[in-house]
Amino acid sequence: MGIDTVIFDMDGTVLDTLDDLMVSVNYVLERFGMPEHSKEEYRQYFGNGIRYALQCAVPAGTGEEVIDQMLPLFKEHYGEHCLDKTGPYEGILELMRELKERGYRMAIVSNKIDAAVKDLNRRFFSEYVDVAIGERDGVLRKPAPDTVYVALKELNSKKETSVYVGDSEVDYQTALNSGLPCISVLWGFRKKEYLMEQGATLFANTPKEVLEILIEGMTT
Repeated sequence: MGIDTVIFDMDGTVLDTLDDLMVSVNYVLERFGMPEHSKEEYRQYFGNGIRYALQCAVPAGTGEEVIDQMLPLFKEHYGEHCLDKTGPYEGILELMRELKERGYRMAIVSNKIDAAVKDLNRRFFSEYVDVAIGERDGVLRKPAPDTVYVALKELNSKKETSVYVGDSEVDYQTALNSGLPCISVLWGFRKKEYLMEQGATLFANTPKEVLEILIEGMTT
């Protein structure tokens, strides 16, 4: 059976959020008297939720109780500045438009908080994407398959005719755990060499290449 459904990751895949995330985490680190980090370092920190990113950013030995104190400050700052530089990657809206015209169903799944995922989808992709799922109570976060399964159910799609598109090792593992083939994109937070080390085998350098892969056909 051919592919009729595309499940997208959000950060690093359809939205370039790295600059705003970096600024907010560095703001929190500065408030706690901790060293800041570079954009290249943050490329490896993001992809598995903000708590994980903070755990990577703080000095070794920092207790979880400190992370608990940092989270509200991050959420407040990021909530005010999450759209300063964030926007769709070049070619993403054109890809989504073409997919919709060809009859594909689309969803976004993310480890961001569910309300933020839905808000960002409304702002940027609502013309094309009907379902947006984020982290919420009762649904395990990626790389567990739960958010993908929720999206497929809401789309009335089957995993046998769906593909996952993401930029990180978390996305690749999510696809494996969900039973979906994965297209790993190379414009996001991770380098090709690193993704290959994690087992990824199918890559797209541009959004246009995602479309080409789907049109030409793919195997799991």
